[in-house]
Amino acid sequence: MDISYILFIPLIPLAVFLLLGIFNQQIKPAVSGYIGVLGLSISAALSYFTAYQYFFVNGKVEGVYQTFVEKIVWMNFTDTLHIDLGVLVDPISVMMLIVVTTVSLMVHIYSRGYMKGDDGYTKFFAYLSLFSFSMLGLVLATNLFQIYMFWELVGVSSFLLIGFYYTKPSAVSAAKKAFIVTRFADLGFLIGILIIGYYAGTFDFQTLNAVTPEGEGLLLNWASTSFMGMSVFTWALILIFMGGAGKSAMFPLHIWLPDAMEGPTPVSALIHAATMVVAGVYLVARLFPMYYFVEGGFVLNIVAYVGAISSLFAAVIAITQTDIKRVLAFSTMSQIGYMMLALGVSSYKGEEGVGYMASMFHLFTHAMFKALLFLGAGSVIHAVHSNYLKDMGGLRKYMPITNITFLIAALAIAGVPPFAGFWSKDEILVAAFEKNQLLYFIGLFVAGLTAFYMFRLYFGIFWGKETKYHHPPHESPISMTFPLLFLALMSIVAGFIPFSEFITADKMGFEGHLNYTMAAIAVGTGLVGILLAWIFYKKENDLADKFANAFGMFYKWTYNKFYFDEIYLFVTKKIIFNLVAAPIAYFDKKYVDGTMEGIGNKTVWISGKIKGIQSGRLQDYALSFVAGVVIIAMVFIYLWTN
Repeated sequence: MDISYILFIPLIPLAVFLLLGIFNQQIKPAVSGYIGVLGLSISAALSYFTAYQYFFVNGKVEGVYQTFVEKIVWMNFTDTLHIDLGVLVDPISVMMLIVVTTVSLMVHIYSRGYMKGDDGYTKFFAYLSLFSFSMLGLVLATNLFQIYMFWELVGVSSFLLIGFYYTKPSAVSAAKKAFIVTRFADLGFLIGILIIGYYAGTFDFQTLNAVTPEGEGLLLNWASTSFMGMSVFTWALILIFMGGAGKSAMFPLHIWLPDAMEGPTPVSALIHAATMVVAGVYLVARLFPMYYFVEGGFVLNIVAYVGAISSLFAAVIAITQTDIKRVLAFSTMSQIGYMMLALGVSSYKGEEGVGYMASMFHLFTHAMFKALLFLGAGSVIHAVHSNYLKDMGGLRKYMPITNITFLIAALAIAGVPPFAGFWSKDEILVAAFEKNQLLYFIGLFVAGLTAFYMFRLYFGIFWGKETKYHHPPHESPISMTFPLLFLALMSIVAGFIPFSEFITADKMGFEGHLNYTMAAIAVGTGLVGILLAWIFYKKENDLADKFANAFGMFYKWTYNKFYFDEIYLFVTKKIIFNLVAAPIAYFDKKYVDGTMEGIGNKTVWISGKIKGIQSGRLQDYALSFVAGVVIIAMVFIYLWTN
């Protein structure tokens, strides 16, 4: 299969970024929007062509999907250890090309209407293109070091986009918070990469994942060295997962995600719905053979429990939030926890690897309906100029397209058939039930919570109280409603893709089937959540306030996100800054700097005392010369006579 043209998929957004960035002042805003959309349209067309060629023409050989690589050596350290640059094409990278380019293209089109009249219009499209280039480079990376380079570039791009409104202190603070938290996580990622490079002698994904379905391969030769009772590879995989957990906002590295809603809403859709936040899931999936075969999949247990805890934690918080974008942010964290849980309970071979398939399936479907939810929220905010539920209500009369598309997305995420989320979420619950029933029941409970808070959001925006608006809201322009309609269509049909035939852990594919009993339980749980939301929020009443008061302190803790931000601030300011950094700074200033300054001051003092020696007067120099000769002569005479 010829994959040389695939390089153009990330390079076109890079070219658009350079063009719009360099000629920011010269290009008219309207033109920059068309340039951005055109660039992503070409990348998306190439991605869809690649998917067709790979899945239906050239990708499968003797029942197994092949891996195609085209690369060059960039830095050479040893015969085996080198950093390559290139592209890797396999089922999950092709799937991610579709996800990234589809969502990014819809966000570009949507932004033409949403950002109209903004002073930084051209700059915004430049940043969007930079992010798209970074994410596409990440999913096509051939080795750990290449993925790390694009991983960090994605972090820079998100920093620029979250802090786009740089005159707004909260946006600047949110951008710094996202950047700093993910940097701590990425330190673990980097250390994990270096450990693997040192012991395995390679960064290459194909070499690292070179195992047979029975688990035989190079990993067995590398996993013997141990540290604190576990192999160094186990520690490396934990550290790499730490990087993924930070980027995917998993507990306890989740605190940056809600604040990142300070960026423009299209940014929330692009970064926090479909692309950047799923990078951690993609990373674990990319190294899945290592995670599964090293020490019997010990690290996968950590992945599963972190995913389950994150999913439950975020779903509980989402119930109490009143900023509609923050509800969606915690929903994103919860759904990514689902994906991590699915990877953690998955096996490797055949139908036993249903968890891996379900995770990638949910990543795909979630990208469509969560991007739709964010863009729908943006349409609402664009109409009422507020993020808060208290300022909304009855909008179905004013915004029919936004209403119906938001409802479709809510039904999809709630797992109602035949919408896309039902199919992928059902597979995750099946995988969890077969491996760990505790995790299954957590996942099932979260499914009910998800349906409840999503329809709390839907009823609160489009039904609920009949709000009197100073300026009657109106439907968004076609540039904003077209992406809503397209993503709504995808949220309906994406679930019917026979995903198990295309993307599996062992790349062989299998025929999926619906477990009717499990599906009925999951759908029933979701419908109970929807029914409760109907009772509480369909019409204006005081039931929600009564229940909030009944839960008392727990509601307060939940509303304040269990005070994790305050805990981090306390640890940072009171302990690290005051008790650790301040004494070190005092010692540095008082003793280290004091010693150096003392040496300097003494040198200056001595210089002041002896500077008269160099007066510049000839008679002083003559006197000194004669005195010196006399003293030397007297010393020699004394020594000679004695």
